[in-house]
Amino acid sequence: MILHWFFSRTVRQAFDLIKQVRKHVNAQRDQLDAKALDEITAAGDALRKLAGEGVDKAALKAGMTHFEHVAGSRLLSYPRAEIREYVEMALVVITVVLAFRAFFFQPFTIPTGSMQPTLYGITHQDLRDKAESKVPAGWERFVDRWGRGIQYVHVVAETDGEVNAIESPQRVLLFLRKQRFRVGDHWYTVWFPPDQLLPGRSSSGDTSGNRAGLRFGQSYRKGDDLIKVAVKTGDYLFVDRLTYNFRKPARGDIVVFETTGITGSAERPDLRPAANTFYIKRLIATGNERVSIGNDRHLRINGERLDAATPRFEFVYGFPAKQPPRDSHYSGHVNQLVAAQNDRGNLAYLFPDETSLFTVRPEHCLAFGDNTMNSLDSRSWGDFPEANIIGKSAFVYWPILSGRFGWNHR
Repeated sequence: MILHWFFSRTVRQAFDLIKQVRKHVNAQRDQLDAKALDEITAAGDALRKLAGEGVDKAALKAGMTHFEHVAGSRLLSYPRAEIREYVEMALVVITVVLAFRAFFFQPFTIPTGSMQPTLYGITHQDLRDKAESKVPAGWERFVDRWGRGIQYVHVVAETDGEVNAIESPQRVLLFLRKQRFRVGDHWYTVWFPPDQLLPGRSSSGDTSGNRAGLRFGQSYRKGDDLIKVAVKTGDYLFVDRLTYNFRKPARGDIVVFETTGITGSAERPDLRPAANTFYIKRLIATGNERVSIGNDRHLRINGERLDAATPRFEFVYGFPAKQPPRDSHYSGHVNQLVAAQNDRGNLAYLFPDETSLFTVRPEHCLAFGDNTMNSLDSRSWGDFPEANIIGKSAFVYWPILSGRFGWNHR
């Protein structure tokens, strides 16, 4: 029988037919009567016997035709069978994607600028006050949007009036979002608004979450730019969820971890990380290691100074010694004293100065952002369980025209 299967395509087709019919029989077994089951089973056994005996092709095809007739007349028909097949195929694809996401590579979006310039979060630029700023059109705008991740929003006032209403973003369809605001008596709609484009409240002077800079009560004349903003999308990357099944996280890895259970200092609850979310930072230290931050902006781990020669810290510590720390530039790591000297407070509550020593608890980790002048990290809320780490940064897949596309950001 095995030889017949290898050398005869018709034999393989016969066994495939038997397999497919068996699948349908198993699905309908509780609906078919005993007589129908017996007839289908007998016809299948007869076809299997023909295939095993190596009869000529014509006889085998006649047996297949008979088996198809018996099965077709006894099995129950499905309404809209083609739709059922598409649904089954879609479910299989979804299952494979979810399994791939759960065990191998999970998509992740960089939400903030704490890892800049290694990885970029969402940033924006208000273009209204720039006389020569121009919103590109056509092919240039298409490349900016889908190649560089830059989305432009430009709305011009059609009438005179004041801003008197801003609605929250609304989802019209699965992938279709909009946000409306009113100037005078005229409503304006922004389709596919970037995150935090407008504050989304009916009346307030608070401009947080307001990338467009639109303010309630502000007057505009016809032809004025109501919104003229460029929003750069944060980096999209895959998180490698496989590697840490075979080795422990290592110093310098860019890791993604859950904030669940990170309580921070009871004295400074305002410095705790956002609850039940995911952060991405560079792993600094693991269990039982003693950590301090020198005034020279270099870490000491168990008394040993990290510098540009330390693997995975080549860029972090590649700054000129006399250059002051800057936002979104590699500037080493600052303690609270150095942060205060550079007009930034509450960046390193647990590291007041270079004499401060923090000992990581067993099975715990410390993680800092590369953007040391603008990062809420373990300098403020301490260590967290190693079990919170879900994986390491693997591959930046969008924007494709950014300098971080690929693997080289690590």
